[in-house]
Formats: sequence, C-alpha cells, structure tokens
Amino acid sequence: MKIFAPLFFLFGLLGPSFSVQAQKDLNYYLPPNVIYNQNIPTPKSVIGHEVGEWHVTHDKLVMYMRALAAASDRITIEEIGLTHEGRPQLILTITHPSNHAGIEKIRTDHVWLTYPNESDKFDIKKMPAVVSMGFSIHGNESSGSNAAMLVAYYMAAAQGPAIEAALRNTVILLDPSLNPDGLNRFSTWVNMNKSKNINPDPNDREYNEVWPGSRTNHYWFDLNRDWLPVQQPESRNRVAKYHEWKPNIFTDHHEMGTNSSFFFQPGVPSRTHPLTPKENQELTEKIGEFHADALDQIGSFYFTKEAYDDFYYGKGSTFPDINGGVGILFEQGSSRGHAQESNNGVLEFPFTIRNQFTAALSTWKAAVDMREELLEYQRDFYKRVLKDADNDDVKAYIFKAEKDPARSFHLADILDQQEIDFYRPARTLKFNNEEYKPENSYIIPLKQRNYKLIKGMFEKRTTFPDSLFYDISGWTYPLAFDLEYSELSSRDYGRSQLGDKVIKPEFPKGSIIGGRSAYAYVFEWHGYYAPRAANRLLEKGIRIKVATSKFSTGEKTQFDYGTILVPVSGQNLSEQALFLEMQSIANLDGIDVHALKTGLTEGVSLGSNTFINVEKPEIALVVEAGSSADAGEIWHLLDTRMNMRVTKLQADRLGSSAIARYNTIIITGGLNLSESGMENLKDWIRNGGTLVASNGSATAWAARNKLTQLKMVDVTQYTGEKITYDQISSYQRGQSIPGGVYMSQLELSHPMAYGFTNKELPTLRRGNVMIEASEDRFSNPGLYTQDPLLSGWINKPNLEALKGTSTIRVSALGRGRIVSLVDNPNFRAFWYGTNKLMMNAIFLARIVNSSSAK
Repeated sequence: MKIFAPLFFLFGLLGPSFSVQAQKDLNYYLPPNVIYNQNIPTPKSVIGHEVGEWHVTHDKLVMYMRALAAASDRITIEEIGLTHEGRPQLILTITHPSNHAGIEKIRTDHVWLTYPNESDKFDIKKMPAVVSMGFSIHGNESSGSNAAMLVAYYMAAAQGPAIEAALRNTVILLDPSLNPDGLNRFSTWVNMNKSKNINPDPNDREYNEVWPGSRTNHYWFDLNRDWLPVQQPESRNRVAKYHEWKPNIFTDHHEMGTNSSFFFQPGVPSRTHPLTPKENQELTEKIGEFHADALDQIGSFYFTKEAYDDFYYGKGSTFPDINGGVGILFEQGSSRGHAQESNNGVLEFPFTIRNQFTAALSTWKAAVDMREELLEYQRDFYKRVLKDADNDDVKAYIFKAEKDPARSFHLADILDQQEIDFYRPARTLKFNNEEYKPENSYIIPLKQRNYKLIKGMFEKRTTFPDSLFYDISGWTYPLAFDLEYSELSSRDYGRSQLGDKVIKPEFPKGSIIGGRSAYAYVFEWHGYYAPRAANRLLEKGIRIKVATSKFSTGEKTQFDYGTILVPVSGQNLSEQALFLEMQSIANLDGIDVHALKTGLTEGVSLGSNTFINVEKPEIALVVEAGSSADAGEIWHLLDTRMNMRVTKLQADRLGSSAIARYNTIIITGGLNLSESGMENLKDWIRNGGTLVASNGSATAWAARNKLTQLKMVDVTQYTGEKITYDQISSYQRGQSIPGGVYMSQLELSHPMAYGFTNKELPTLRRGNVMIEASEDRFSNPGLYTQDPLLSGWINKPNLEALKGTSTIRVSALGRGRIVSLVDNPNFRAFWYGTNKLMMNAIFLARIVNSSSAK
C-alpha cells in the first residue's frame, strides 16, 4: 500500500459497449490506481458472480452487505424493518472508525441543527455531513441496487489519505434496496429469461415483464410516492430512519427509458414547489457540477434541468427539500435486462451500473467539499422557518372527524410519523360553526421546526408558475381525509388553546351503549371501519340489515341512513355470544354500538321493510388488465384494513363460469373481452351481480361497451396556435388534469352516500374522463359543484367542463348494477375520505332502486 490515488479520479469510457458477450469485472467499475484492502470481500466472493453478470437477488444483496459489515470497521449494519413479504430493510452506516466510536453523539449533535433555538451551540466546522443514499425504489430499475454493492465495497475497501479524510468528514447512510419485494420480483424475471447468448432484441421476453411488473411493492404501490403519506411499511421504516438522522443530502437512484442517457437534478426550474427555498436549488445545481465532472471523465452522456421536477413532496428526491436537506434524483437509461438495443447502441447492464456508481461517488465528493455549506444551509433552513411562520396569516390548524374518529386518528398517525408536534385542545373551541372538543380534536401550531412540512401537507394551492407536473399538483391532507378543519389566524389562535401534547396517538375505542340486549343492536355506518365490522358479522353467518331511512329511539337518539341493524333473535349465536361480537366491534373497529330494548322506534320501526338484508360480499378484483396501481390500492384496502377476502381474478376468466361464485367484480381499466366473454359478463350482471368501475378509464370502458348509458363530456381545448414544434409534447400534457383536489356534492339519502355526514366531499381527480349528469336528481349520488377546484392545477376548458358533472353513477342491467366511480376513491391509500365510496359500492349497490339506476 505505497501508492494512494485521490478519491474521485474515475477512468473513462465513451459509451456502452457493442459487444454483449464480454463480462465486466471490478476493474470496469472502480477508480484506477487505488489500493483496496484485501480483507474486504468483493461482491463476487460472496454472491458468486460478477456485478452486472446477473441481476442480484435481494437475498444475495443482503448476504453481501452483512459480509461487508462483518469484515469492515467502517461499517455497521441495521435492520430497520420488514417488507410485506418479510424481507429485511437494511441501513449501512459507513464512516471512519473513530466516528463510529461516538456515532450517537454525532447523530444527536447533527439533529440539534434542526432545532432553531439550539443550533448555534454547535460548531459545524467540527461536524461531519450526513449523506443518505437510496437505491432502486422501483424494483425494475435495478442498476441502483446492483451499484450499491460497488459503493459499499469501495467505501469499505479503498485506501488512502483522501478516503480517510472523506470518511472522517461524512456519515453515509446506505439503503441498498428501497423496495426489496419489487427488486426480488424483477431479478427473478430477468434472470429466468436470460439466455446464454444474450439477446438484445427489445422484443425478447426478458425485457417485457408480465402485469403488474416489478416497479412496485407487494401490494403494487409505487413507494416513491409514499414518503409523505407513509402508508406502506417500507416507507414508515425508512422515514423513521430519515428523521432520526436528518441527512444533508439524499440521493434517489432510478432508471428511465432505454433510449435515454443519464439525468441528475435540478429539474425544470419553473416546476419546483414554492415552499422549497431557492438556496436548495442552488445547492442542487452546485452538486450537479460534481456529477457532470465525474460523468465527463468516463465519457457518459447526461442531461439536467429537463423533464423532471421538484414539486410533489411525496417523492424521495423532493421530500428532503422540505426537511432542510437536498434531495437528488438520478435517472439512468435502463437496459431492463442484461443488454438491450437502444438509439445509442446496445445498452449493457454493467454500463448502467457504472453510471449509478459514478454518481454515488460524485455525491460523496460533493458532500466532502461542500460540508460546511450544507450544514450551514440546514441550520439556516430551520431558523428561517420560524420567521416564515411568524409571517404566515395562518397560525394553526385544527381538525376532527366527529362521527368517525378513526379517520382523524389516521391523519394524527401520519403527523406523528413525520415528527410534527400537535396537541389536544385545552378546552372546547368553536370555529366556522364547528365545535372542537379536547376528546375528539387535534390542533397543530405552525410555529415549530417542521413548519414547512406542515404547510406542504395542509395548504391549498391553485396558482403555479408552470402548468406541467411530473406527478400530482394538489394533495391537501385534511381534504383527503374529509375532515372538519379550520385554519386559525392570529385573531383565532393563542398558545393557551394548546392542551396536552400528543406523544403517540391512540386508536379510538368504541363502547356498547345500553349494555347487553335481548332484542337488537345497531351501529352507524359513519365509522371508517364499519364495513370491517359488518363483514366480520357476515363471515360468522350473522344476519344484518341496513336502514334506508332515518330513525330514532325513545331517548331521541337519531340514527342515520345506512345504520346497521343486528337482530338478536334468529341468529346462529347465543345472546351472550352475540354480545361478545358487539364488544369486539366496539374495541377493534372504534365504533359505538347501541343496544336497543324495543323495536318501537320513531320514524320507522325496526321491523319495517325499509331495513334491507345485507348480502355477504364475494369479491373478484380483475387483474392483468387495467391499472395495477389502482388494483393494488383496492387489494390493500380490502385485505389489510377491512380484513376482507378478495380474489385476484385474471381478466380472461371473465368469459368463464368461474365468475358465478362472486357477487361483486371490480375493474380498474379497459378489458379486452371477446364477444362471448362480454356476453358472459353481461349475463352475470343481469342475474344480480355488481360490477364496480373504479376509475375514469374503467368508467369510460363500461360506457363504450354499452354496459351503461353514460355520456362522456367532450372538452374543446386550446388550439395551440402559438406553440412551436418542440413544444408539442408539453402542450399535449398541459391538456390533461395532473391530479388535484376538487369538491363534489353527495345526495346523502342515496345508498352510495351512506356513512357520510356532510354533503360536500373532496375528491382526488386525475385525468380528463367526465360524465354528463343525469336529469334525475337521484341518479346523481355524486356531482361536482359549480366551483369545484380546491387545490391543484387545471386549465380553464377542463375546469369549465368539469362543473356539475357526475362523480358517481349507478346503472341497472337486469337485476344487477354497474357502479361508475369516475375518480379513484382509494388514491395511494391516504385518501381515507373517499374509501367509503368503494365500500358502499361493494356492500350497498345491490339495494339501489332500479328507478334511480340510470
């Protein structure tokens, strides 16, 4: 070890090789003239093949990272949680051994920089920068995770003064696989389809995964949209680790189309969220110079300030920007296998890995060289937020869900995950004709270190410097949860209103009001988990009925439309056993159950025919057609929240007798059915089945195929006379609604609206499918208002066309029903406020009167 090369002098190659036979060894990837510690295992010595020869499986990736940690005093390894499929999520902490000796103090000192009133006590000249590196959050963008082995090996094995200095001045948090389940699914696919003589033909099966692909996690969620809502375990685990450290830089390694080169941020300047400080983008651009220099040295082409943006805070590369760090997106043109033809020649998998590895090292160099600047920015970011909070007209938010405390609990749980301070009100407060009580409400003061994160979740924004968005343009959380909430100004808010700080929100507990009954029990449909309770009863063979009229008891307790009636007599359980079931509902589902002693109620009596039997749902969710994301959201909702069985039914089975066992079929897009298959589906509906079209695409398909008589709205868009040829693509994208929050209005007496207490319902709209409203009021259980835009961007032609159109329609075909839900009610699992529309379609569409089903 006599020769030590500088840390980041990387060798060059002009582009991807045109030979697809030669295997690359470590020399292809690693900087030259660097001596490596021979006691550190190479990837091949552990996983059995060279990096890039095969796509690494997750188990081998884990095995290698554990072997590295065991061999190197620069690395400690931690399992931060498990995925849905039980795969471990790992974090490698990589730094100098002397830093490891005091790592907890380094961490706590670093986090103190995010506390404005404490941060000046710490000398940033003596503090290391913290860099978090995350790889392949999309499972089929696997060059990142394969490069992670090289990054970890280099940091563990490379020797020399530059390496030692870099290790002393940084702490690297390396997550080798942000999506273990997806990565394993993809590696299995490409490896099992790899030929000995690699075939780069894009038509080969290796490069064309079957539905739903491997981009997503177990429930087909895009984890790169879940950093803010944290609805998946992978996200909750990694966001907890993120907040534990508050890194200065977070890198997010992705892939894009095969014909592309390499992208690094910043993105399009005009598409940065206004809450992100301009200094953030300046730092991003400065770091980009390090990437450009490193990629120039190896001859790789790249682009920046194009195509991608920094707007939606639910993405991994944007989430840090509102948390005092710098998020950096890398996008590598993807081989989607081992070697594929592209516009730039044959794109080999090792070449894509080397670019990702190079960008990781250039990030490390930037962190070392810009260490004090990054730390100073972080400290100043949190100091400025207190001033921003002082200048904000809004001083606090208060929210509740009076009839459904579970929904407000779930929002409180997200706040807790994001380390936002919130409280119970000290006393009953009244704003905008709503009473907020200590037992059912939460209040969030804005003057706290996470001010910008709160604004990013709660604000409503309708003006933007640009009309193009890589993702959604609006996501206001209290609207997503359909909560009663108020923005409190300085005239409304005072610190004396804050009661106990919420340390950990607790799931609400219901109670049995009236004790044990020998006659009947009722519970209202308002509760988020009321469908789960109903299904549990039906699974056990307990008869239940639903109230289609309001009624009240002698004590003047009024029960709303959709109340569930559970008679005591005639059940297959004893009176005591049924009482225990009701206790389970109160305890597990957070619902109040009322014990009734008599059927002589006011309005309608319990023996009235207005109480209709509820049929146990037998559900088929059509897969291998339509949107896998929407299908995954439904599967997740039913399986993990409602504890309901759902059969994932292949689309080609719709033409068979197999569908006879189901009473509900859910589709998430168009289906390619033969004439006989379509007739089989129609016969099933005519015989009493319920078909649920769960988004605009599925709704339009049902209408095109004459399952419904719905009429689509044809929107006349701008002519585009002033655009140039190179603007055509952007112009066309600007005609589509990118995703935002819009106000709809419900007919609360309609079964599709049972469980809602307010006729106004915020919905997430994405896309341009619009349905003309029916002239019959009761055929429109959901309509957009005449002033629907709440948060997000929409062009004027679409906004005008959207007004007064239907959001929900129920159509009759024989004895069956087709439910058209124009807007996805289950969006990314955090749109809790509209989930009940899906549950109503499953449980209650069958009772919709045929005269209003048009």
